[in-house]
Amino acid sequence: MIDITDTEFPEGEACRVRLDVEKGGIGVLTLCRPAKLNAWSWESSRQLGVLTDRIRFDDRIRVVLLRAEGRAFCAGIDVTAPGGGIQGDSVAARSRGYYEGIRWIHERFAAFARLPQPVVAAVQGYCLGFGFELALMADVRIAADDAVFALPEARLGVSVDAGGDLRIAREAGAGWAKFLALTGRRIDADTAHRLHLLQQVVEPAELEQAAREVAAEIAANAPLAVQAVKRDIDAYADAGLDAALDRVAMSAALTLTSDDATEGFTARAGRRPPEFRGA
Repeated sequence: MIDITDTEFPEGEACRVRLDVEKGGIGVLTLCRPAKLNAWSWESSRQLGVLTDRIRFDDRIRVVLLRAEGRAFCAGIDVTAPGGGIQGDSVAARSRGYYEGIRWIHERFAAFARLPQPVVAAVQGYCLGFGFELALMADVRIAADDAVFALPEARLGVSVDAGGDLRIAREAGAGWAKFLALTGRRIDADTAHRLHLLQQVVEPAELEQAAREVAAEIAANAPLAVQAVKRDIDAYADAGLDAALDRVAMSAALTLTSDDATEGFTARAGRRPPEFRGA
C-alpha cells in the first residue's frame, strides 16, 4: 500500500488526477491517465483526497466538473499499480490490512462526496467498478450515449468495495442494486438514465459542453444557498450510509483475501471462466 503520510503531489505521468480552476467559479477535476483508461489505484485515491482538501477551502470554486481524458471515464482498478495487493503473514493480517486500506479509501471518497461545492460528472466510455462508484458520488451525472456502466466485482470473487451498490440502492432501489452487483452485468447510458443513475444523456461530441453548461448554471447561483441545498438533501439521502460503508469495508476485506478472489483474478488474467468454490 502507498505511504499515506506522503504529502507531495506528483506531476507528469505520475499524476492521476488534475485540478484546474477556471473563471466563472468552476474547478475542473480531470482523471488524466488515458493510456490506462484512467484505471484507479491507491495513489489515485490519495491524489483525490489531496485535491478534495484544496477544493474545499478554495472560495474561487463554486462547482466542480469531474471529467476524464481519453475514451474512458475510468475502467476500474489498475491491477498493475504498485501496492495493488496487501501483504501479511496470515490471512487475518491481510484481512486487517485490506479493511484499514478500504476504510482509508472510504474516508477520501466521503470527503469528496461531501464537498460543500456540488460536483457535476461528465462520463464517457467505460465507467466500471471504482469508476462507476466515483461517478455515483457526484451530485449530477451527465453521460455520453457511448458510456458503459458496471460493478463487475462479483465476477472476480470480491464484494463491491466503495459503496457503489449502496448508492445505486439509494438512487434506483434495492432490487436494481442487487441485480447489477450480483450479476456484474454492463448497462448502457440509456438504461442508466432510466434507472435515475444519470440526469442527462447526450452525444459524445456534446458531453463537455453539456456538463459545463450545467456547472455554469450552478456556479451562477448564490453559493451559500447552493451549498445548503446540497447538505440538506445529502443529510436525508445518506442517512445510515456511514454504518453501511463500514460493513462494506469488512465484506471487501474478507472477500479480497479469499481463495475465490485469487481464482477470479487469475482466471481474468488467463482469459478463462473462473471456478469458484466458496472458500
